[in-house]
Amino acid sequence: MTWKFGDNIDTDVIIAARYLNTSEPALLAKHVMEDADPSFSSKVGKGDIIVAGENFGCGSSREHAPIAIKAAGVDIVIAKSFARIFYRNAFNTGLLILECKDTDKIAEGDKLEVSLDNGSIKNLSKNEEYKFEAMPEFMQELVKAGGLINYAKKNL
Repeated sequence: MTWKFGDNIDTDVIIAARYLNTSEPALLAKHVMEDADPSFSSKVGKGDIIVAGENFGCGSSREHAPIAIKAAGVDIVIAKSFARIFYRNAFNTGLLILECKDTDKIAEGDKLEVSLDNGSIKNLSKNEEYKFEAMPEFMQELVKAGGLINYAKKNL
């Protein structure tokens, strides 16, 4: 399932500050995107995709935001652009994020198929294909390992 959000989705919208007294992924997942859609955590499922506009993850530098998204079952966040600190935190926590300028063409509920090898997103609902920015190989390794700590453990 694809979930659609707009521009400038900040980390307070992703996981509100009132829940930052924990870093437990399962607890954070219960409140992910709550201020944008109060029922989001009860609707989102394993393998779902979030699609957004410009500057996703702006705001504070908390790692809680990508942790909450990943713990809720979201596999990928696709946005036109990401705030730099969120970008880094996402990879450090093993959340796959992709920059794609065509997110306006994707609607909530569209069925997407992502190919990292081809650098493409197929919108099976609309029979369209979009390209995304190539991801450095090292970043792909971080995601495959489940984040920076797991990567370091594996490679030390």
